[in-house]
Amino acid sequence: MDRNEIAEVLNRPLSQEMLARDLTRLAYVAKDGTPRNIPISFSWNGSQIVMCTTTNAPKLPALRANPMVALTIDTEVHPPKILLIRGRAELDVVDGIPDEYLEMNTTYEMTPEQRVHWEAEVRSLYDQMVRIVVTPTWAKLIDFESTLPSAVEELFQQREARQHA
Repeated sequence: MDRNEIAEVLNRPLSQEMLARDLTRLAYVAKDGTPRNIPISFSWNGSQIVMCTTTNAPKLPALRANPMVALTIDTEVHPPKILLIRGRAELDVVDGIPDEYLEMNTTYEMTPEQRVHWEAEVRSLYDQMVRIVVTPTWAKLIDFESTLPSAVEELFQQREARQHA
């Protein structure tokens, strides 16, 4: 998939809505060779998905060994809206708390006092964090109205071919 095709998918209004959500599912291959899929907060900066984690997170050695990842951002309603993204994770250790981490956690319902306490707690806990940055190399939006999973599209095509045979 080339950059223009990826941009076309990610610039659709529904994709932009999905990229404004606060949770994605990060899939990667663990060090023992088995798959992992974890929920993680994220932010979209217009060209990359940014996630932040602790410097001792078990996923980091796995991502260093195999940086290829898949992300799923979806809704909890029927029919679901699903944005699928694949890419390569780049790890960036930063001192203190990345701005993205504070921004991605603003959607949680907190009173201003709770927010101040939460941020103070975060700042006291983390001397460093790791930014996991994924630049999309593939993207697909599934809304079950104008776009479907490729296997379902194939079944529709087969049914149409049978009906016209």
